[in-house]
Amino acid sequence: MSEPSHPRTVADVEAIADCPHCGKPLPLCICDSVTPIESRISLLILVHPQEQDKALGTARLTAMHFKNAVVKIGLSWPSLSKALGRRVDDPSRWAVLYLGSAKASDLDTDAEIVAIDRKGEVEPHQRAILEDIEGVVLLDGTWSQAKALWWRNAWMLKCQRVILGPKRPSRYGQLRREPRRDGLSTIEAAGLLLAGLEKRPKIAETLNASFERMLARYRQVQVEMPALAPKPKKRDWRRRKRG
Repeated sequence: MSEPSHPRTVADVEAIADCPHCGKPLPLCICDSVTPIESRISLLILVHPQEQDKALGTARLTAMHFKNAVVKIGLSWPSLSKALGRRVDDPSRWAVLYLGSAKASDLDTDAEIVAIDRKGEVEPHQRAILEDIEGVVLLDGTWSQAKALWWRNAWMLKCQRVILGPKRPSRYGQLRREPRRDGLSTIEAAGLLLAGLEKRPKIAETLNASFERMLARYRQVQVEMPALAPKPKKRDWRRRKRG
């Protein structure tokens, strides 16, 4: 007769190592299924230091797909070059995704990627601006954490601010409800942006497929090891934003 199985204890869960690549507990890791993507556009992901959701976070998973992606954890950097770790001659050719109070649905456009000015209005010559983008900055954290990153890094004003008007809500679904339809996970936002800027839908398809595998693994672990993947707590819904 086989021995009865026992639920994992808190001590068992605490003893589980994290993946050195994606940072998730090993039972939640999907690194072995990550598909590399060639991209001409560089990617910089700034993670607020209080963004501690290793289980459902997607910053590192996003970066793993690209050779030219950088993830930095912190509150402020003196310049884009310092944050990126290499010289950037023209920050205006970098886009920063920051929603703030701006909504694509309130503007006279049905585009999924919208370049806006400092007043939150649609920039003229959208096509020329977006075609000239060579790098993207994503802010990873809750709505208030993204706001803190935006206001503590004045160099972002030298970059081109963009917002999104996604055609569908985040795949997080009930796992993490978004207060606005344009609130996406970091990996979804990266897919939408890079696919649109490079005119390569395959980029979004690949990133979204990874995200769906991550969510499926999370739901599976919720059943098998609920102490490791508990039901997410309510977060800062009124002001939250996934970069």
